[in-house]
Amino acid sequence: MLLFRRLPWEFAVRNLFRRPLRSALTFAGLATVIVLVFVSLGFIRGLEKSLARSGDPRVAIVFSLGMGDNLEYSSIPMRTADLLPASLDGIQRRFGKKYSSPELYLAAVLSVGDRVEPSTGLMRGVTPAALLVRRQVQITEGQWPGPGEVMVGRLAAAKLNVAQEEVAVGQTIRLEDRTWRISGRFAADGSAFDSEIWCRLDDLQQAMKRQDLSVVAVTLRPDANFAEVDLFCKERLDLELQMIRETDYYARLQDDYGPVRWLAWLVTLLVAAAGVFAGLNTMYGAVVGRVRELATLQTIGFSRRAILVSLAQESVILAMAASLFAAAVALVAVNGMAVRFTMGAFELRIDSVAMLIGLSVGFLLGLIGSIPPAIRVLRMPVVDGLNAV
Repeated sequence: MLLFRRLPWEFAVRNLFRRPLRSALTFAGLATVIVLVFVSLGFIRGLEKSLARSGDPRVAIVFSLGMGDNLEYSSIPMRTADLLPASLDGIQRRFGKKYSSPELYLAAVLSVGDRVEPSTGLMRGVTPAALLVRRQVQITEGQWPGPGEVMVGRLAAAKLNVAQEEVAVGQTIRLEDRTWRISGRFAADGSAFDSEIWCRLDDLQQAMKRQDLSVVAVTLRPDANFAEVDLFCKERLDLELQMIRETDYYARLQDDYGPVRWLAWLVTLLVAAAGVFAGLNTMYGAVVGRVRELATLQTIGFSRRAILVSLAQESVILAMAASLFAAAVALVAVNGMAVRFTMGAFELRIDSVAMLIGLSVGFLLGLIGSIPPAIRVLRMPVVDGLNAV
C-alpha cells in the first residue's frame, strides 16, 4: 500500500549534498565530539593495558612490612638479597643462577642534559639478574649500564617531559650532583617499566646514600608454591618483610586507579551527551528548514513513519561518516601517544574495544539526534506545513 511505502535510500543520501555547508558543519562537529570520545577511551584502555602487562604470574615481590602498595617507600635490609634465595627451594634456576633481583626503586628529581629545570623520574637500581626476573624488558639500543651510566625506558622521555632526542644514547642526566651517561634504551612490552630509568644498584645506593633495598623480586618455578615465600617473610620477624604476587600488586593498583577510570568514563559520557545536544540543535535547524518539503511528502502519500525513517537514515549516514573519519584520526594521531601519570607514563590505546565503543557512540549520536526534531515537525498539520515559509 502507498501509505506504508518507504522513501528510497538514495533520497537520504542526496539530501546530504543538497545542503553541503550545513552537512559539512554537522560532520565537523560530530567528528570533533567522537575524536574526544576516542581520546577518553584511549586513556582508559591504555592505563588498563599498562597495568595488566606489568605483572608476571610467577614473580613474587618481597618488600617492607606495612608499606601497602608504596614500593618506592619500602626499605628492607641489604642482606635480604642473600637470605631470600638461599632459604627458598622454589626459585627458578638457570645454569646455577637463581632468578632473584634485589632492587632499589624510588622517585628522583633529576636534570636532563643542559636543562636547568628539574624533572621527576622513576629510578630503579638493579643487577644483571633483573633481566632474568623482568622478562618483559629487552634492550633495544646500546648496552647494559656500567659504572656511572643509566639505561632509559622507551617512555622515560614522556615521564620526564622532554624530547626523545634528549634521552638518546650518549646523552646525560644529572642526579644528586652526579652526571650519568645514558648507555642504552630498553622496551618492556607496554608495562610500567617502560617509563623507568635503570642503573647499577651499587651506583644508586652510593648516590642516594642508602645501603638498603626497596624490594627483592624472585621468579618461582611453575611447580613452586608462593606460600614458601610468604612463610619465609613471616618467620623472619627481624627483617619485617611481606610478600605479594606481582600480578596481585598491579591488580591492587588497578583498584586504586578505579576512581580515575570512572572519571574518564564520566568525561566520555559528558562529551557524548554534549554531542547529542549539539546534534539535536543541528537537526532541529535542518528539519525545521524542510517543513514544506516534509509536508509535501505526506501529501503525495508517504507516511510519517516513512519520513521519520528517512530522516534517521540521513542523520545516521552523516554520523557514521564522521565516526569513521574520527576513528582514522584517532588511530593516526591518538593511538600510541605517551602521557605522564603518577605511576610513570603509558600510551593511549585505540584497540578493538575502544573502536567498537567509539563507533557505537557515533551511531547513537546520529540516531538519537534525529528523532526528537523529526517527531516535532511531523506532528504539525499538513496544511500548516504547506503554508510554512
